[in-house]
Amino acid sequence: MILAGTIVNTGAIVAGSLIGLMAGKSLPERVKTILMQTLGLSTSLIGLQMALSSRDVIPTIGCLLLGALTGELLKIEDRLERIGLWLKGQIHSDSPSFAEGFVTTSLLYCTGAMVIVGSIQDGTTGNATTLYVKAMLDGVASAAFASTLGIGVIFSAASVFLVQGTITLLASRLAFLQEPAVLSAVTPTGGLLIVAIAINLLGAVKIRIGNLVPALGYAIVWALI
Repeated sequence: MILAGTIVNTGAIVAGSLIGLMAGKSLPERVKTILMQTLGLSTSLIGLQMALSSRDVIPTIGCLLLGALTGELLKIEDRLERIGLWLKGQIHSDSPSFAEGFVTTSLLYCTGAMVIVGSIQDGTTGNATTLYVKAMLDGVASAAFASTLGIGVIFSAASVFLVQGTITLLASRLAFLQEPAVLSAVTPTGGLLIVAIAINLLGAVKIRIGNLVPALGYAIVWALI
C-alpha cells in the first residue's frame, strides 16, 4: 500500500500521545520533571551517537553555521511556533507547552537518516520495514513526551505525515539521498540538531532549533559536490 510506513508511523505517534496524555493527568509534577530530564538525557545519547559517526567535523560545523544563518534570516523557528499557536487556537487548548511540544517532537521525528532511508525504501520498493521500526520508537517517545509536554505532541503526527509522505511519493527522484556520502553528511548534522533538542529538554539553554534545520540541506549539497 502506498505510504503504508508513513501511515503506520503517524498512527503510532497519535496512539502514543493519547496514552501519554491519559497517563500524564495522574502524574505529580515532580515525576513529570524527572521524566523530562530523563528524556533529555536519552535524546542526547541518540544525538551524540549520530554526531560522532563522522570523522570529518569541519563540514558539519560549516553546514551548521550556514544553516543557522539561513534559518535566522528566514525566521523558521518563529514560523513553526506560529503554526503551533494556530493549532492551539483551533482546538482551544489551554496547554502552556503546546507549541513547545509540537515543535520539539516535530523536529525530533523528522530529523535523521531513518526518515530519508525509510521513506525512499517505502516509495521505491514498497519495503516499509525501516519506517515500521521508526514507528515503534516514535510511538514510545510520544507517550513519554505527551505525558510532560501535553497535547501539542500529538500534532507532530501531521508533520511526520507531511515530510515522510512527500519523500515517499518523490522517492524515485530522491533516491540519491540514500548514497553513503549523503547519509554520512546528514547523519552527524542531524545528530547535533537532536543534541540541541536534548539541551532544550534539560532546560540548560534555549536553542532555536528550527533555525538550524537548513543545515541538513547544506549537508546534502556538500556531499553531492
